[in-house]
Amino acid sequence: MNLSLLRCHAFRRGNRTLFNSRLFFSGEVRHDMRVVCEFARTAAGHQDSGPHRREELAGFRERYETARRGHPTGDELIEAFCELEQRRGFRYSWTDALLHSAELELDKSVYYTIDESLEYLYGAGDVIGLYIAAILRLPPEAQRPAQMLGRAMEYLGLIRDLEEHNSFGRCYLPIGETTLANLEYPTVVEDAPEFMRYLNAQLERYHQWRREAEGLYRFMAKRTLVPIKTAADMHAWTARRIELNPFVVYERRVEPSRLRVAWAALRNMLRPAGRLDREPQAAQH
Repeated sequence: MNLSLLRCHAFRRGNRTLFNSRLFFSGEVRHDMRVVCEFARTAAGHQDSGPHRREELAGFRERYETARRGHPTGDELIEAFCELEQRRGFRYSWTDALLHSAELELDKSVYYTIDESLEYLYGAGDVIGLYIAAILRLPPEAQRPAQMLGRAMEYLGLIRDLEEHNSFGRCYLPIGETTLANLEYPTVVEDAPEFMRYLNAQLERYHQWRREAEGLYRFMAKRTLVPIKTAADMHAWTARRIELNPFVVYERRVEPSRLRVAWAALRNMLRPAGRLDREPQAAQH
């Protein structure tokens, strides 16, 4: 496999946009983010990947652990990731958590409490933010807000793609926080007020994590801040659209247009750095 041709296809839900921001970075950073993206995408697999998924994931983990010990595996992607892991100082516990979240997909389809959701989110979201902080060589103080950035984006993706997950028989949001039996459309329309209360509570949780993530901006130079903040702004825009009509998640995938993303990026480029890292970007209607 030629790593120069690697593409980030449909990466995990919310963090797809975060990794798409890699296109605005310099060559080395863009390459490193591409490797992380493809490694995470391959580990995550597909929700409907069938009975061989357990064997595939076990083999992937075994090759990773072999490469981590410095032994050849013949898997160019994994070996590239392990080289990056050493060069950028990734903690092994981060990748172990990412693989654990992938393994949860094999045995768990419904999450009842926020603690259960957070167990999944750490490897699927938090760790992605930590990888990016390490790739950008941010100081240790940046790790917590970087975690929250990855977590917030992933959680919004879980909210936005709720109907897609229903089609796979999955529920990543803490279903125990509502009186609804499940989040399938025929169920939620029977008690629309409860569904709207529940989904807005999940969106408020996203906003709490997003606000904490904004502490990351003060550690970043403008050239790296602009793409990261633009990705965060577009997630905030998506959240506002869903807040206006929570049932939209059953109708379509809510995403900003390319023109809106380009405009947000230009606005952030023109905004003075001091205002960029202090002022959260208001969502535009």
